[in-house]
Amino acid sequence: MVDDDIEGEVTRGARALIVCPEIRGQRSGEDPSARLEEARGLALAIGIVVAESYVLNVRDVRPNTLFGEGQVQRIKTDCELHEAELVIIDGALSPIQQRNLEEKIGRKVIDRTGLILEIFGERAATAEGRLQVELAHLDYQQSRLVRSWTHLERQRGGFGFLGGPGETQIEADRRMIRERMGKLRRELEQVRKTRELHRKRRGRAPWPIVALVGYTNAGKSTLFNRMTGAEVMAEDLLFATLDPTMRAIGLPGVEKAILSDTVGFISDLPTQLVAAFRATLEEVTAADIVLHVRDIANPDSAQQKRQVLAVLQDLGVVDEAGNGVDAPVVEVWNKWDLLGEDELEDLAALAEADDSILPISAITGEGVDALAQRLGAVLTEGARTYSLTLPASDGARIAWLHAHGEVLDEVEVGDGETGPERRIEVRLTDKEFGRFESLAS
Repeated sequence: MVDDDIEGEVTRGARALIVCPEIRGQRSGEDPSARLEEARGLALAIGIVVAESYVLNVRDVRPNTLFGEGQVQRIKTDCELHEAELVIIDGALSPIQQRNLEEKIGRKVIDRTGLILEIFGERAATAEGRLQVELAHLDYQQSRLVRSWTHLERQRGGFGFLGGPGETQIEADRRMIRERMGKLRRELEQVRKTRELHRKRRGRAPWPIVALVGYTNAGKSTLFNRMTGAEVMAEDLLFATLDPTMRAIGLPGVEKAILSDTVGFISDLPTQLVAAFRATLEEVTAADIVLHVRDIANPDSAQQKRQVLAVLQDLGVVDEAGNGVDAPVVEVWNKWDLLGEDELEDLAALAEADDSILPISAITGEGVDALAQRLGAVLTEGARTYSLTLPASDGARIAWLHAHGEVLDEVEVGDGETGPERRIEVRLTDKEFGRFESLAS
C-alpha cells in the first residue's frame, strides 16, 4: 500500500534520490558518471536538492519495476537514510513501472522525461513556448492515467509532474486531454504560420541569419548577450533559456545580420519535446551560418558534439560527416578561460590546425572579436563586383550601396536622361544585390 503523501505536492527544495540505470547493452559510448552529473544538473535546474545520487547496473530489465527486487529495496533504504521524498530515475519508465516503484518505495517517482518536461514548463517564456510545453505535457500524461490503489480514479501528476493530482474519471480525463491537445495544435499551427510570414519578410530584407546551436549550458546565451548587448537569461544551469531569441548585429563587411539563439540540445530528449520544439529549430534550417557552440572545458564535450550533430543531421542541416548542407558550420570552443595550462596548450594546437574552429570565452570576451571577423568573412566570401550607373540625384540608393557593400570606385560619368550620373564599382553578396534591386522596384 502506498502512502497518500505520494500524491502530495513536491516542489522546489524537495530532497531527491537520483538513480541512473546502466542497462547492459544500451547507451554505448556514454560515460555513466557524466550522465549522472547531467541528471544532477537537471534536478538542480528545477530547484531540487540532491540528497544522494548513483549509477545502478541493470543486467536484466524487469518489465514491472525496471530494477530487481534487491535494487528496489536498496533505493527504498537509501530514501529513508537520506530523507529523500522524491526518486528521480534518469531513464524512461513505463506507466506500470512508475506506479509499481511508487508502491514499493513509498515515494513519488518521476523519470527523465517527466523531469525535463517540468523544467521546460517552468522556463518557457513566450506564448509559443508555453503552448509547446503544455502539448508535450499532455502527450506524456495520456499514458499516465493509471488506476490508483484506492476506489477512486486518479490522474497522475496534474499539469506539472512534481505537483499534486486531480481526482477525475480516467475516460473523462482522456477525452479532455484529447480535446485540449487538438486546441493546442490548432493554436500552434497559427503561431507557425505567423513565424513563417516573419521568416519570409526577413528573406525579402534579406538580412543573413547566424543561428547559435549547441548542447545545453554550452554558453550560447552568454555569447548571444556578448555579441548583441541583450540580456537573455544566461546562468550556469541546464536549459537556462528555452525560447528562440533574435537580435540584429553588425559584422565586418556586413552592416546587419540576425543572430538567433535556440534551445539547447541534450541526450535522450523526450520524444514529445523533439516534435513539440521542432519549430524552435526552424531558424537553424534557414540560417546562412550555423554557429556550433561547445563547452570545451566539459570532459564530455566530444560526446555532446556527437549528440548535437545527430540532431542537426536529422534536421537536414549537416551531412554524415558533420559538414553543413546548405550553410557552413563554424565550431566555437567556448569556456576557454576554464581550461588548465596543459589543456590550453593541447587544444590551442588543435584549433590552430583547423580553420573551422575558433577558441573563445563568451564570459570574458576573449576571441569574440575574431569570431565576428570570421563570420563577416564567411558571409561576404561569395560577394561579386558590380558596375552600377545611377542618377547622381538618387542619394538614397547611393548611400545604401556605401552602407551595405564595399565601394571600390565611384566616378561622375556625365549626364543621362534625368541629369548627372555616377558609376559605382561595388562588391555585394547575392542577397545584398537582390535587396538593392528590390529598392528600385
